[in-house]
Amino acid sequence: MNNHVTVLEIDGKALEHNLHYFKNRLHQKTKVLAVVKAFGYGSDGVQVASFLSDKVNYFAVAYAHEGEALRVAEIATPILVLHPQIQNFDQIVFNQLEPSIYNLKTLTAFLAYAKDKELIAYPIHLKFNTGLNRLGISKEEIRSVMGSIRKSKHVKIKSILSHLAASEDLNEQDFSLYQIGNFKQIIHEVCGYLNYTPMAHILNTSGVINYPEAQFDMVRIGIGLYGFGNDKTETSHLKNTHILKSTISQTHVVKKGETVGYNRAFLAKKNTKIATIPIGHADGLSRKLGNGNGSVTILNQKALIVGNVCMDMIMVDVTDINCKEGDDVFIFKTQEDILTISSVSETISYEILTMISQRIKRLLKS
Repeated sequence: MNNHVTVLEIDGKALEHNLHYFKNRLHQKTKVLAVVKAFGYGSDGVQVASFLSDKVNYFAVAYAHEGEALRVAEIATPILVLHPQIQNFDQIVFNQLEPSIYNLKTLTAFLAYAKDKELIAYPIHLKFNTGLNRLGISKEEIRSVMGSIRKSKHVKIKSILSHLAASEDLNEQDFSLYQIGNFKQIIHEVCGYLNYTPMAHILNTSGVINYPEAQFDMVRIGIGLYGFGNDKTETSHLKNTHILKSTISQTHVVKKGETVGYNRAFLAKKNTKIATIPIGHADGLSRKLGNGNGSVTILNQKALIVGNVCMDMIMVDVTDINCKEGDDVFIFKTQEDILTISSVSETISYEILTMISQRIKRLLKS
């Protein structure tokens, strides 16, 4: 059992608020896929999916073992695996996961696997490259892909999908519209080979905000679920879901002229009260936050991190805070806190959330 005193609290009510915020922007018939890959953007994919399982139509994970974890937790909602690997086909089928087929090699391998296992109409999804140039079948490969699929009774296309490259950036609006137009052509061509119509989806969080006319049949909500839109205005409509808190392990007074931490990086210019907190770079805190660049919140007051961030600990200046050992410490509790840490760490909110170590306890509060 993980009884670590440093805890990531996941706010279930905030999750629900954020989901409803996006649902209210959708057409009544538009389905919602919740993205819970990467441990639910650093939270807890299983806890988040369990909480949302009766509120969304689909889940998406990156890899098969992430989907398996949801099935072990008895989550029955359909699960799309965005980046399946050939060696994981047994795991995918055993757990009734649905692979996104993104190239001819994967398609050929899965068709052979499905035939060998005597699967009938097993649900697959076709991922097309419309301009992101990361994963996806090209438009030029449609004839070959569909020729193979039409010959097989072992699979059935559940959806056609693609991914926008810069949906959050209105300076790239022309390119996003080009991608959407390209996707429409692909849908038309693919459906021409079929006697049924699969679902289609291309929009992510920012796409829902900026291109609501391209909802198609389903949208994929990822970072938006966890409290971040594509700008400060949109983020202000959402609620923070991640609260990272710890406690004060020890306080002591460092005398003027003494130093704190590795490499003696902090030199006390006056008698300074220091608090030591059980969280460090092994838990996902960037070393860039050290030496006064980052802070934590104790009793609603900011305490600067002094010296270098250690593997398992940080030290903070609490000279002007009337705190004691055992008091709560918030590494972050608002979107503004997370964005500030992102800026100091020279990265994005996604990375701040997803790099929180798995040794930190997770707790979803609803």
